[in-house]
Amino acid sequence: MQSRRGVRVGIDTSGSPLLIAVQKEDKQVVVRRKGVKQERLLFPALSAALKKVGASLQEVTHISLVRGPGRFTGIRISLTFASMMQYLNHVQVSGATVFEIIRLQVEKSTGFKRFKKQHPTGALAVVLHAFRDEYFLQIYDGPHSVPAWLSREELLSRLAAYAQPVFIAGADKDGNDLTALLGQTYPLANARDG
Repeated sequence: MQSRRGVRVGIDTSGSPLLIAVQKEDKQVVVRRKGVKQERLLFPALSAALKKVGASLQEVTHISLVRGPGRFTGIRISLTFASMMQYLNHVQVSGATVFEIIRLQVEKSTGFKRFKKQHPTGALAVVLHAFRDEYFLQIYDGPHSVPAWLSREELLSRLAAYAQPVFIAGADKDGNDLTALLGQTYPLANARDG
């Protein structure tokens, strides 16, 4: 059986900005829309992205989406859209958390490889701004790694109490790097790596 070649779509409606990535053969485009009303932004952004690569919604064969963390309503919008496309057009659907995406990027980076060489028992932590003065944290240190939603103080306390060296990736409010939040206390991933 021949594999279906077609249009691949990536969707992140978990927060602002809404992100849509579309790939058709060698053409790729990313569309960003600021705002929290993802239900109003999704279809116009998707239409614009599809148009830029010369594709239609009927050509979509795969949708990858962000499963969180983030706003429940936003995540629900992309899950509903992907489920609808899977049911109606037999589109393949896959998903990952932002933690997983950043982890995969950072673990391939030179900075993290250098850190692991110096600290073989060290761990990777992903920190993401959640809401106001709250943050998501996931420390990848084995099978018991689970995400947490913490206040700024709880985050700083948990990181300070962590027994092993930690390499941190992620973003603060508005996608800024974590230097303002964490200072020079921890090695940080390069912004391109996560």
